[in-house]
Formats: sequence, structure tokens, C-alpha cells
Amino acid sequence: MLNKINRLTKDKDFNNAWKRGQASFDKIIGVKIAANKQSNSRFGILVSVKISKKAVERNKIKRQIREIIRLWLGGIKPGYDVVIITLPAVLDKSYDEINKSINRHFKKLGLLN
Repeated sequence: MLNKINRLTKDKDFNNAWKRGQASFDKIIGVKIAANKQSNSRFGILVSVKISKKAVERNKIKRQIREIIRLWLGGIKPGYDVVIITLPAVLDKSYDEINKSINRHFKKLGLLN
């Protein structure tokens, strides 16, 4: 579980990252980042009903992504709002494939130290 200070919770924060942020997308996941004026990075995860109508599957994907973020948190630059958007192909992918995809996006966007 991510600490409360590392979570995006408000709609205005999601919208800010969505509108002003840099983006990186592939067939599995999309990532948008925007700078914030805080000493830590915050993360939000979007898993739409379009991905799966089953809440169990959507929650499993969210848990996997949260765990990936938690493991990478020490190497991520502070001061960013990050929104991770899942695409329908994520259902067929393993944990390792999702991890590699997120890692590629973080490197591409310059989010890793």
C-alpha cells in the first residue's frame, strides 16, 4: 500500500496532471506526469470499467501497479504528480510485463534518479 502522502486523491490534481502533463503511452499503459510544488511525488491509477466489468480484475490490476510503484518509490524523483492509465491489453499481461512497461515510461519521462 502506498503511503497517504504518495497518493493523488483529488479530482483537481488528476485533472492538472491530465491537462498539463507530459505523456508516454504504449499498448498496455499510459503515464502522464506534471510537476507539483511538493517534496514528494504522488501517484494516481486509473482502471476504467472499459478494461473489465469485474471489480475483482480491476482491483487486481490496481494492486499490482501500486506494488510496482512502492518498489520503485526510492528511485523516483520527488516533486511530480503521476497518473497511470491502463489500457485494455493490460488484462492479458503478467506482473513482470506491467513492471517493464512502467519502468520504460518512467525512464522515458525522466522520472527515475
